[in-house]
Amino acid sequence: MAATRKSITLLPIALAILLSVTARIDSRTFDNEGKPQDANETGAAWCIAKPSTDNDRLHHNIDYSCRLSGVNCELIQVGGSCFQPDNAVSHASVAMNLYYKAAGKHHWDCHFNGSAIIVTADPCAALNDVGNSRSAVSRIRIYKHSNFEETLD
Repeated sequence: MAATRKSITLLPIALAILLSVTARIDSRTFDNEGKPQDANETGAAWCIAKPSTDNDRLHHNIDYSCRLSGVNCELIQVGGSCFQPDNAVSHASVAMNLYYKAAGKHHWDCHFNGSAIIVTADPCAALNDVGNSRSAVSRIRIYKHSNFEETLD
């Protein structure tokens, strides 16, 4: 129970850390020294909701993501393995990442009208790093894109 509370408490902190890292409006990722890297060379990537997004937009993103064939949103339903923590940012992040993966993991699959970001460090691992001697900030890279303003409705 204490571990669950700690995880729930650390989630907003980890997400704030993700958003505080300088993002480049470009089609590349950058390492900790600011050197560009090809997005394909970085390997794993996750599409997550920006914590500053309002709940109406997050719920719209969940509905939109869960309509795609191949996206199993039972994970964020009561009793699902990703139901906890029970908040809109967490549920939207799971649904949006499932959509991103099912659609092919292209950067345009993680736009959601500007309410999403692509991270190249596991957001769950970042939670475990908060409080360790080496901060999660030093390992996190953010991939951001522009010019994809199509409506998702």
